[in-house]
Amino acid sequence: MTVDLYNYVATVENFPEPGVNFRDISPLMGDGVAYKQAVDAIADFAKDLNVDLIAGPESRGFIVGSPLAYALNIGFVPARKGGKLPRAAVSAAYSLEYGGENVLEIHQDAIKPGQRVLIVDDLLATGGTINATREIIEKLGGIVAGVAFIIELTDLHGREKIMQNGREVPFLTLMTY
Repeated sequence: MTVDLYNYVATVENFPEPGVNFRDISPLMGDGVAYKQAVDAIADFAKDLNVDLIAGPESRGFIVGSPLAYALNIGFVPARKGGKLPRAAVSAAYSLEYGGENVLEIHQDAIKPGQRVLIVDDLLATGGTINATREIIEKLGGIVAGVAFIIELTDLHGREKIMQNGREVPFLTLMTY
């Protein structure tokens, strides 16, 4: 059974600030058929990339990445917000979509040189968290094999920021707004 994933995205107007339409995938995650369909679609994409690991930024990248890693029988690497990892970590700063800055970290032993990593998240907005995750993976010697999202907000041009300066990678988006 195939479902229209757009029917499982709630739009919350004026959240988190006036003029913003927040795309909430909670209904998608709450429906077993829709959630499985989304994860399976990304898994099909990942199989062609010969990935060794899945990486996902906190927090919804965990929700997409963990079942994906399980489905592919490979490991999952969380990119945590700064100060939350208990052991030595590598970090990268990024600008937040609504102003300010944040930091992501990955344990320094989570990715071995040469490992191929697919970065996944629920939603691509400006590309800041993905580029920070990519920066850390590359600092650790990993290879970003591709990126995948359930939703892409095209008017924020995150795709262009991820692919800029000759840094093209295979790219998958299941839905666009």
